Amino acid sequence: MLPGVRVLDLRKNVDERGFLAEVMRQDWRELLEEDKIVQLNLSQSYPGMIRAWHRHNEGQVDYFIVLKGSMKICAYDDLKASSTRGQLDEIVTSDEKLQVVRIPGHYWHGTQTLGDKPSLTLYCVNRLYNVKNPDEERRPWNDPSIIDIRQSKPYDWNKPPHK
Repeated sequence: MLPGVRVLDLRKNVDERGFLAEVMRQDWRELLEEDKIVQLNLSQSYPGMIRAWHRHNEGQVDYFIVLKGSMKICAYDDLKASSTRGQLDEIVTSDEKLQVVRIPGHYWHGTQTLGDKPSLTLYCVNRLYNVKNPDEERRPWNDPSIIDIRQSKPYDWNKPPHK
């Protein structure tokens, strides 16, 4: 994994009524480090929808929790001075296995809804969104300069995982 990218399995407390799961706690230092969550967002994406690539240059960190459906979350490091330059992480998460996925905003990142039903994602951030001056830099979802070093080819969001 890229430095700072983390996945935390969430514990479901199941009983005859259903389940309860804590999805974020300020004392989860191994996940949050020094971050403080300041905003929660809810996003629905239709099957196959790709929301990529973007990054945050002002220190925003994103925490994704897929509540419904399945999603692939990717992070890509292209910082020239980085020891992990060119590394790309793919994380698949879903409502079947509740997890929090932490993506430091300086990595290019994005998501794709997998399967045949929409995904519903709760995501937390450590910086308030400023609609007048958003902390976002964008690239096209199919940007050929994002190279999957495992394949030595541009990253293909639609490539089946078994090939």
